[in-house]
Parts: sequence; structure tokens; C-alpha cells
Amino acid sequence: MAQDRRNAAFHASQVLAGFVFAAVIYIAVAFATGRAQASDLPGSLVSTQRMSGAPDGSTAYRIVYMSKGLSGAPIPVSGVVVIPAGHAPTGGRPIVAWAHPTTGVEPQCGPSRARVFFSSVQGLRDALSRGYVVTATDYPGLGIDAAGPHPYLVGTSEGRAVLDSVRAARQIPAAGASDSFAVWGHSQGGHAALYTGLLASTYAPELHLVGVAAAAPATELGELMREDQGTGGGNNITAMTLWSWSRVYGAPIDHVVTPQALPVVDRLAGKCIERWFDVLDRRGPTRSLEHSFLRVDDLSDLQPWKHLLADNTPGPLPSRIPVFIAQGTKDNLVRPSVTAAYANGLCRRGSRVELESLKGVGHAFAARKSARDAMAWIAGRFAGAPAPSNCRNS
Repeated sequence: MAQDRRNAAFHASQVLAGFVFAAVIYIAVAFATGRAQASDLPGSLVSTQRMSGAPDGSTAYRIVYMSKGLSGAPIPVSGVVVIPAGHAPTGGRPIVAWAHPTTGVEPQCGPSRARVFFSSVQGLRDALSRGYVVTATDYPGLGIDAAGPHPYLVGTSEGRAVLDSVRAARQIPAAGASDSFAVWGHSQGGHAALYTGLLASTYAPELHLVGVAAAAPATELGELMREDQGTGGGNNITAMTLWSWSRVYGAPIDHVVTPQALPVVDRLAGKCIERWFDVLDRRGPTRSLEHSFLRVDDLSDLQPWKHLLADNTPGPLPSRIPVFIAQGTKDNLVRPSVTAAYANGLCRRGSRVELESLKGVGHAFAARKSARDAMAWIAGRFAGAPAPSNCRNS
């Protein structure tokens, strides 16, 4: 009982500290940009900064906008908005919200700060050629110095950030953006895309979500971590999740990670993944985790981790929202069977689901290999065409 009270007190102190810290960061960002806003409503645009290197005559801005933190406090989030060349059509441009895969858990790992940003947004050129505005949130805790830690694989945090990036894009006059959008994400971003679908109608009812597209999405988190335990990729995902959640939720990491592994977990937390070969830089510390890492065989057997894993596992989307899911058959991180089970669950509840199997494709390239099909599917949703489905019961 005493330990439970100490854990509860620690958690409460973390939430209060997060609330105060978020307010401090917001004020700092507003003064630093010279664009303090009268409103801190979710989606309010704090600043825009022109970026160089945008493809195909498009215009790109690195933005800071407001979102809602897990404590309910307003928080600043960074990201990018890319606007296609030419004039917006009558009715405005549709928006594609890109949700990025894992890049890290510390502020310096925000994709908007990466040298390879434009090439990291899968399907960007296709989306621009179709006349879509593209938003790309960094997610909370990434991209803004001292704003971390990033709530990694925390669905509500991700979904809010995606929706507020769409709101922010609509405030840029040059964007000429409509209220119609689709979300498209990979891996962690697939997880974010699903949560965007779950939150859209209640969190941002003024927006019109036409569809959710995801490549190799993280769905059943407990099963994902259990099946991947002992593998390099699985150990990385689990280590980053535990590191983040111990700080975001105040969950006691030392109850589940061995003392000798804690410094290794901290080292991994400080390394970013901008490009696929950045994974090579993580091999040394990752190998250290293979020998001694977790104190438990299954995180979902121990509280508060069991509760947190369940809370951040996406449930079924409203059946009115069509879904496109791409999954590589050689994916050893997000197992094809887990993705298929999630898709089948959507089908049983009446959703229109297009599940694309990518033969011989592993986890890292699932979005790249499916981007063209995802964009074609999204184009159909913007056009109002009936959503295709290969559900067995459709």
C-alpha cells in the first residue's frame, strides 16, 4: 500500500509539473517567435517560417501551433505545411495529414528539423501534383527544444497533434485549404492515423475526415511488444516506450527494466532516426539489451503497464470512415498477422477496408512501397467515390 501511495503521489507530481512546464514552454515559444497569440485554442497558429528545398515549385513552412497536452494544458507543437504551386480551386484545397514513423523520443528528433525532411514524407510529390496541401506534425515533445519528452505511442497525444496540424494549415492564407482532409501514416504514424480517426468527430468536429490510410500500423501494443521481445527492432521500440511512459505517466521503469540496462535505454533515447541507416548507429546499445533488459516476460502482466498498453491500443474506427492499410509480408516488427487481425475486426464492424499485402516488403519500406496506391485511394475519397473493400464479408 505504501508503495502504491508513493507511485500515485509521484504520478500526480509528474502531471502537475507537466502542466506548469507546458505553460512555460508556450510563453517562451510565443516570445521567441514574436508572434504571441491572444488565443491558445487547439490549432492556433503561433508562427510560420519559410523553408527552402520544397519540391516541384511548392512552398513549405515550418510552423509552431497549439495543441492540447495530456494534462489538458495548451502545448506548442511544431511541424511543416507544404502548399502546391498554383492557385487554390473554388472550395479550397484538400489536405493530406502525414503522420511520421518513429524518429526518436527527444526534442532534437523532430522531423521538421531533419535535413532529409521532404524525402521522408512518403507520397509527397504525388499529393502535391494532385493539388493537396500536406501537413506533417512533429508530434508533441519533438522539434521544439526543451519541450520533451515525446509521448511515444500515446494515441491521444498523436491524434490531437495531427488534427491540430490540419487546423493550423487552414490558417495560412496561401494554403487556400478546405475543411476536407485525409490522414496517412507509417508505423508509429499508422498508430497516429488510427487515433486521428478515433478522435476526429469529437475533437475537431468542424473538419471533414474522408479516410484513414496506414502502412504497417502499430495496433495491439501488448502483443507487438511480446512477440518482438528479444529482437533488435522490438527491443528498441520497447525501450523507447518505457523511457517515454516513465516520464509522461510517471510509471516506474525500474520495476520492469534491469539496473544494468537502464543506462543503455537512456543512450537509445538520445539517438534519432532520420534515415533508415541511422538504425546502424543504434546497433551497439541494442545488442547490449539482448543479454539483460526486462525483468518480466510480458509487460501486459504488470500494472500500470498493462493499463497503459490497453489505453494506447487503438480500438475500431467508426464504420463510416473508410480505411486503407498496407502491410509487408516480411515485416518482423509489426507482424502481418496482427495487422490482419485488426483489419478483420474493422470488417466485422462494417467498415470499408482495403488491405494491401506487400509481397516481400519489410517494415522500413512499407510506406514507400504503398505510397502511390495510398494516394490513389485518398484521391478516390476526396472525389466522393465509393470506398473499395476487400473484406471477406463485404
